[in-house]
Amino acid sequence: MLELHHDSAIADRSRPFDRYFLGNSEASQTAYRQAIAASLDVLERHFARLSQPYSGATPAQIADRLAAIDPCPDDPQAIDRILDRVGEAIVRHSVVVSHPRCIAHLHCPPVIPALAAEAIVAATNQSMDSWDQSPAATIAEVRLIQWLCREFGYSTTADGVFTSGGTQSNYMGLLLARDRYARDRYNWCVRDRGLPPEAGQFRVLCSENAHFTVRQGCAQLGLGERSVVTVPCDRDRSMSVDALERAIAELGDRDLLPIAIVATAGTTDFGSIDPLIEIAEIARKYKIWLHVDAAFGGALILSDRYRQNLAGINLADSIAVDFHKLFYQPISCGAFLLRDRDNFDLMKLHAAYLNPETNEKEGIPDLVTKSVQTTRRFDALKLWISLEAIGRVTFGKMIDTTLEIARQTAAAIERHEDLELAHFPTLNTVVFRYLPQRCDRPDEINDCIRRTLINRGIAVIAKTQIEDKTYLKFTLLNPQITIEDLVGLLDTIREIGQAYDRETANFYR
Repeated sequence: MLELHHDSAIADRSRPFDRYFLGNSEASQTAYRQAIAASLDVLERHFARLSQPYSGATPAQIADRLAAIDPCPDDPQAIDRILDRVGEAIVRHSVVVSHPRCIAHLHCPPVIPALAAEAIVAATNQSMDSWDQSPAATIAEVRLIQWLCREFGYSTTADGVFTSGGTQSNYMGLLLARDRYARDRYNWCVRDRGLPPEAGQFRVLCSENAHFTVRQGCAQLGLGERSVVTVPCDRDRSMSVDALERAIAELGDRDLLPIAIVATAGTTDFGSIDPLIEIAEIARKYKIWLHVDAAFGGALILSDRYRQNLAGINLADSIAVDFHKLFYQPISCGAFLLRDRDNFDLMKLHAAYLNPETNEKEGIPDLVTKSVQTTRRFDALKLWISLEAIGRVTFGKMIDTTLEIARQTAAAIERHEDLELAHFPTLNTVVFRYLPQRCDRPDEINDCIRRTLINRGIAVIAKTQIEDKTYLKFTLLNPQITIEDLVGLLDTIREIGQAYDRETANFYR
């Protein structure tokens, strides 16, 4: 029997760097507690207690503050002093994502259980690219992926992997669609041989309101942005099924090859959900890969009231879902789900030092063959702890609350003659603009309103373009927002718009 000898001399030898690493010595643990306590103090003083969603500091002002700090001094500095400077120069000038007037983007306030999980994820630093770097973490991710697959209606043949978010998940859906088409149509392995000669004819269909990462993914995959065919939307700003059928027929007439359809469950501006059941029927009819970008709307799966809006999502070949939106997780946290796990073989690669093929024979789980990333964080733990701590019912209520607030806000906008609602919300984005009856510079005024709000630290809201017109946007992810908060903000927007309108009218008089 092999005997392992413990070298007590090595174990007892002084470790001069103990205070920089979390370990089993008293010096290490004391340093860790002090650093964490100092960081909590900074967060409370310079972030949690702020009364405005943003300080109003300009880029130049922030740059000046940071220019005064040497990021790499020769000698060590005290952690409490460093963190205090960071609090003054950086944290205090961050957007306060939990503030009810921080409503620009799909940028959520993270729940406290996930913040606790982040501390564990960071300190343990498990790397999900091999079992011996993340043993329990690997099993936990697999377990959570299985739960997600069931929630989205997939069978036991499904699988998935955690990702950095919708961009990566959409990329993976397009990657597998491209490679499966080449394999099934031409017996061509893209992984080994590169793109087939016919790749210039490949086309990907999506709605005109689909996320820009569809074009980005096709560009990165060697298909080019021109391979993306945008399908017109109906009055609800969802993909038109009739237009999709026509587009596929037109591609056939031109000897072009539709390899994938990307349906959207929650567009960025309007929250629109494409008709998933009908699109899935078309995809099956023409044997086209269907990917559903549910990065935004996927959280409805936890809502008893709105879950039906995702009907048909289980018919997709792949799904993108983000947890750093309506699942209230810290960035980054997403997942890619695949209806048939065998399609992961299209991207599977083995490295002798990392995931040798013998792992499969020995029953060692291997996540890196399912990801376009190698080093990857244990982000699944954040979602796991949040789901357990909050529970399905409360999660569903939080999501439902944001959708109801969006509807109430849209109704409030419609009551004002000088506000124009672009679209009644499907999810929780509200798009509108200030538009008084006598106004010949609406884009200029709405730009001014948004700039004024952030420059004064009043609110952080977004703007978007619809048919070359500038609109304002509220993205209401925060379940703690009240309709009173938003009615007050609408009044402020109208006041700024009216003041600007008067000033410019006098200027041109």
